[in-house]
Amino acid sequence: MTTVFPLPAPVLLPVLNSQQRFPVRRVYCVGRNYAAHAIEMGHDPDREPPFFFQKNPDNLVQAAEFPYPPLSSDVHHEVELVIALQQGGDAIDAGDALDCVYGYAVGIDFTRRDLQAEAKAAGKPWAAAKAFEYSAPLSQIVPAEVIGHPTDGNIWLKINGKIKQQGDLNQMIWKTPEIIAELSKLFTLAAGDIIMTGTPSGVGPVARGDAVSCGIDGIATMTVTVV
Repeated sequence: MTTVFPLPAPVLLPVLNSQQRFPVRRVYCVGRNYAAHAIEMGHDPDREPPFFFQKNPDNLVQAAEFPYPPLSSDVHHEVELVIALQQGGDAIDAGDALDCVYGYAVGIDFTRRDLQAEAKAAGKPWAAAKAFEYSAPLSQIVPAEVIGHPTDGNIWLKINGKIKQQGDLNQMIWKTPEIIAELSKLFTLAAGDIIMTGTPSGVGPVARGDAVSCGIDGIATMTVTVV
């Protein structure tokens, strides 16, 4: 079978200490999954059903630079634990959910905050604020067989060496098994799915020239420069 134009290149993420690559199928994101961040964004921090949205697979990048996007003058950083799935299904039990996990990474969910605020006020989707080019730089994926399944650990982000975000994975409202279980009620999960699990408080703007570094203790670190 031929196609009307060449197939797009697959999105393949590097794996720590391996020549193999992780092929991406879909990208899911969890909103407001740290109580302090929910408060700073003007929402109730109580444990409500998790809120999900999506990015595009090709928004995930391995790059030293983050190009400041057009049509925005208020782009914010959001550091996150990233889950990579090796299998999936529907209505997955939380007790079985960790069997689905291939590994973990650290990532940044860059957000056009001004466009997001406009969309919220108009009751419109957030796609233009979240799913734009280069909006999700990621570290290498670290297999769970190497580090297990982290339930705590310092998660942080610095701009030009100054700490801006800092929290602990144990502060997530919905934990990794629960996120997978809840997400699988809405979508059929599968190998290659990526889940960005939400950000701690301290989100704020970036500017051209900023060096943005982030990490999760025991998993990975990463630095990008805003250009």
